[in-house]
Amino acid sequence: MPFSLIECADLPESAAVPELCARAIRRAKRLSYASEVLKMDKNLIFKKIFFKKALAAGLLAGAGVALSFVSIPAGPARCFPFQHSINVIAGVLLGPLWAVGAAFTTSLIRNIMGTGSLFAFPGSMFGALLVGIAGRFLQGRNKIFSAIAEPIGTGIIGAWVSAAVVTPLTGVSASFAFFAASFLISSVPGAAIGAAVLYSLEKRSLIGRFRNLI
Repeated sequence: MPFSLIECADLPESAAVPELCARAIRRAKRLSYASEVLKMDKNLIFKKIFFKKALAAGLLAGAGVALSFVSIPAGPARCFPFQHSINVIAGVLLGPLWAVGAAFTTSLIRNIMGTGSLFAFPGSMFGALLVGIAGRFLQGRNKIFSAIAEPIGTGIIGAWVSAAVVTPLTGVSASFAFFAASFLISSVPGAAIGAAVLYSLEKRSLIGRFRNLI
């Protein structure tokens, strides 16, 4: 019968006690080693998933920057339909946090390059966030309908933040209605393109393969 280390301390002195305690020590060491291996495996799996998602988010952000030459001038803002397509793809495949990170990175690089403005941040990040959240609740092929959340996040929340927060910072005079209309002009077709891309990937079972990889 195996003893624990605590029970060993309470055993009476006898010739058999050292052997019993030695077994308990070896058993404790094996359990400790197994626990450490399990922790290492969990950490390794987490790091691999983190790296793969970061890589995918970076590639999507790069695609957003590369496709930023297609734009629709709208007063103080410039609308990029392909940014919203990428929001849909990133939100469904990577989830809300990584989708927002990709949108933020794209907006930041565009501002550094001089091809975007501060309105790029609210005009992309909220759409990506809502798509990612919707994708958490929808299952299977229904995830494609997460694309509907993109114009809501961009055309309503993003437009409100642009009018209430960003406009005073930039000194531009523009209303919520103006931003809502401007953002929706690019958000609606962009989200539709993203949904079409996801539908094509789903038909070829590529979305399932992608999820298996990460």
